[in-house]
Amino acid sequence: MLRIHFTGSDLESVRIARRPDPLWEIVCSVCRLQAREGAVAFDPWRQTVAGLVRRDETARGAASALFSLVPRAAYFPDFLTPPVEDGPDDLQTGIDRVLATPRRRLRQELTLLTASGGRPWAGAALARGDVTALTALGRKLRTYHQEFIAPLWDRISAATAADLALRTRALVDGGTRALLNSLRPMAVWEPPVLTVDYPVEHDLHLQGRGLLLVPSYFCWRRPITLADGQLRPVLIYPVDKTHSTPATSTASLARLLGPTRAALLYEAATLTCPTTSELADTTGVSLPSVSQQLAVLRDSGLITSRRDGKRALHTATPLGRRLLGGS
Repeated sequence: MLRIHFTGSDLESVRIARRPDPLWEIVCSVCRLQAREGAVAFDPWRQTVAGLVRRDETARGAASALFSLVPRAAYFPDFLTPPVEDGPDDLQTGIDRVLATPRRRLRQELTLLTASGGRPWAGAALARGDVTALTALGRKLRTYHQEFIAPLWDRISAATAADLALRTRALVDGGTRALLNSLRPMAVWEPPVLTVDYPVEHDLHLQGRGLLLVPSYFCWRRPITLADGQLRPVLIYPVDKTHSTPATSTASLARLLGPTRAALLYEAATLTCPTTSELADTTGVSLPSVSQQLAVLRDSGLITSRRDGKRALHTATPLGRRLLGGS
């Protein structure tokens, strides 16, 4: 069980990452490749990866190296997922942070990995901060992301954007308490402790540092955090993958022509996770017609919808926003 202990100042400093973290997506996806959970969500992707690994030696080498650094259901080094500070959170910036890890920390965390039964790739060289080994690690992280993660990035962005809209609405409607309660059932908020189902007993005392919530596509079922409680606190949690962006055809996009759907798409992009009724009010269109037109937008991959009790909440996908010209 993971217990996250809040103080009053911590509740004032709960934040949500605007985008998925590329390095956390890499690490979580490595875990998904080593297990069979989430067959509906991940099996097509696993099959694609398996084909690439068979055909491409470079992709195979990247996967093999990361498997050894992120073994299934075991400790993995925190330096692979450096905290997201203010500023750019793109893949290259994250890799630069990984390669800048102090030698002492590299040695400590790789020693822990070995002690837990792992056989880390380039273990001794990496542990002493060898430049060649670190450069190779950066290359393998880039290769893994390019081959296995980047092709799904629109789908990942759509799922995390929908989740962000949902969390933002909870925060707007009910403050931090509602935001933390929105994490049920994967996390239970009983002030001043947020409890998460976890494979080990772990208490994380925030001590005024706040908490960064990071939505993740490849995280599965339960949230995870860093092993070292002294690092900047983060909680990586899984997003709903049910309504990820489907493949969009020319025919389905052609169905979107018309002022009503254009207005609904615009409002879904500009409002904070609006309900069907709210979209009907803002566009002046009848509720049945709005429901019908939203189904067309959803089938075309331009919005995602999620049930929240008796109501449905909608948000524009990255594809929908691009169609609007980023407005």
